[in-house]
Order: sequence, then C-alpha cells, then structure tokens
Amino acid sequence: MTAHRRSPSILASSAAVLFTLLAALVACCSGRPDGPAPHDAGTSPRPGATADPSGPSPVRLDRRIAASAAAFSADTGYRQPRRDDRRTMAEAVGLVLDGRREAAARRLSAIDYQLRVHLDATTGRQYAELADRSTQIPAPRGWGRVYIDLSAPVRWSVQVPHPVADQHTELLGARVLLNSPGGVLVIAGAHRDAGRDGAADVAHRRDTVFDAVCDELAARGLPGVQVHGFADDSAPGYDVIASPGVGSAGRADGRVLADALAGRAFRVCRAWVRSCPLEGTENVQGRAAADRHIPFLHVEFANSVRTDSRRATRAESAVQALTREWAQQKPRAGRR
Repeated sequence: MTAHRRSPSILASSAAVLFTLLAALVACCSGRPDGPAPHDAGTSPRPGATADPSGPSPVRLDRRIAASAAAFSADTGYRQPRRDDRRTMAEAVGLVLDGRREAAARRLSAIDYQLRVHLDATTGRQYAELADRSTQIPAPRGWGRVYIDLSAPVRWSVQVPHPVADQHTELLGARVLLNSPGGVLVIAGAHRDAGRDGAADVAHRRDTVFDAVCDELAARGLPGVQVHGFADDSAPGYDVIASPGVGSAGRADGRVLADALAGRAFRVCRAWVRSCPLEGTENVQGRAAADRHIPFLHVEFANSVRTDSRRATRAESAVQALTREWAQQKPRAGRR
C-alpha cells in the first residue's frame, strides 16, 4: 500500500485555519496591556458618566486618593529624593500642563513613576495621575502623587502636606480638586513623621518632591491653598484658621474664603485681622509663593470639622467659592 501525500495547497490551507483558531484563542484569553484600567472596588459611575470604550473606566477619584494614603503611618518609611529626582518630577508636571503627556510619561519613567488618566465617576472629568510605580513594596519612597484636571485650563492648586497625620485632609483635598475645574492636587506620599529628623514633613522642607512640584506651580503663577488639620483644643473657639502665611498676595483671596466659611456657620480666625495660632508663617511653600507674590493660603481645619461628614461637606463647599473664582482667572506672572 502506498502512502498518499497531501498537496501543498491543502497543507497551506490547513495551516492558515489552525493559525486563525490559535490567534482567536489567544485574543479571548489574554487582557489588553494598554486597555482601560479596571473599576475601583466598590465604585460605580454616575448616570451619564459612562466611559468611552477606548478610554479610561470611571472611578471614584476621591476614594482612590484616600485609599492610597490609608496605610501611611510614622513607621511606613521614607526615602530622601535626590535633586535630579525632584527636578524630574517638577518637569513632568510642567509637561502635562503644557499638553505634552507622552513626553511627561517618558520623563517620569526615569524615576520609576507612571502617568495614568482616570475618569472621575462623580464629575465626568478626566484627571492625570502622576504616581510612584513602587507603592506596594515594604518601604515605599513616599514621594507623593499629583493629580491634574485635563478638562479645563489649569488655574490653581490644592496642597495636602500631611495626609493621615492631619486626619482626613487627604479626602478634603481630593474633594476640593473635584469641586471646581482647572485644579491640581499635590499630596505628600508619607506620614509627616515617617522620615528621620523631619525629612518627610514636606511643609517645612525644600528638599522634597512635594515642594519641587509646588514650586513649579507657583513659578507658573498658580495660586494655591494648603489644607491642614488641628486638634480642637489647640485653638478653642475656632473651627478654621485662615492665613496668607508670610505674604500679603493672598489676603484678598483669604477674605473670600473666610467669608464663605463664616456664611456656612464656621468660626474663622483671620490671621490678617488678629493674631491666630497655627498661622503657617514657617511654611516653605508659602514663603516661596510670597517671594513670587503669588496668592497662597494656609488653612487649618479643626478635627471636629474634618471628622464630621456634614461639616466637612460644608467646608469643601466654602473652599469651592474660592477655587471657582480662581478657575476664571488667568495665571499671575510668577517670578522664577
């Protein structure tokens, strides 16, 4: 009996079919590495805020930001950034502000940071997230994160130097960002006591990624509000302490904020009117803004405000009165 040989055309046809079947199987079983990020656990998009199939999935950005800080403690560690690290992060933020996201992502990769875009499920706006790739390692660097509104021209910043240490300021800062268009959130990446000799207390250090980013924003003429928290017995009789720090450029904006807070039944100590505790005159971001004559507000919220959801919502609404006004203004001419 002789063996039958299949013709070359039949062999080629069979190989093509087999290749097609294998390709389909691989496509079904593997995820797209460049596809949209999955939903945050326990979140769902608001009605009308569904994602573009080719774009990011909706997330509750305030919850994502709060969750990123939830594990911070005085024992979680902090690594001092080099000058080049600080400069790289500041330059990447500047590139995003200039609309050059791909260049920013390449710049960030040099310090093992990444740029992701998130669609906030509550506002329907997109935000760039500049975050460390290595936050899950046992001793994270603790350099912090930056969130930039991509839906409108950037006009202002909110800064959170002491997340967790000043309880719930990370959530307050996130919601200030989301309440008004055109904002940047700069949030520290470690508990203020995580570093040696105060190295992670970014409100009082010039050698941090946090400060480098805030300095870049001030150099671009963007006004900023920095949120802090105090124990109720540290300033009895007051719910909020509002201060322009050492400068005077923020006084008019301070009046807008203080009036909005008072209109929502908060007792406000106005540092430009009387001597207040916790005025933030040693705050290094405030001093840098004052050198450029850029408005800067150092705002302290009592624990009883930050930990009561209704009062916290009223406080966020008051800050919105200021940030919405800033969103309508063009950046000042900052001095580098």
